[in-house]
Amino acid sequence: MTPTFRWHHAVPVACALMTASCAGLPPPSAPVPPQLILPEAATTPCSLTRLAEDPTLADLEVAYMARGGDLVACDAARQLAVDTLLAERALQVRWRRTVERRR
Repeated sequence: MTPTFRWHHAVPVACALMTASCAGLPPPSAPVPPQLILPEAATTPCSLTRLAEDPTLADLEVAYMARGGDLVACDAARQLAVDTLLAERALQVRWRRTVERRR
């Protein structure tokens, strides 16, 4: 007669308990790199001054000056978005170096 081991019956129970205890744990989360939020001025679309239906010479001169101001404001908003993106990338590079040092 072949000998039977008593622990042979306990193996399925032990496996079920180990699986059930791990299933309740949240998955390990990876560290998240820092992200900056773009300022509202950088995300709003630019609006340029337009001429009226029947423009006079005075309307043309006013629109020319106003449109120049609009272009300067639009370029400033674009530069703000670029600066924010570059700052975010620099932060992420420093963050990655810090994470790599910890490992």
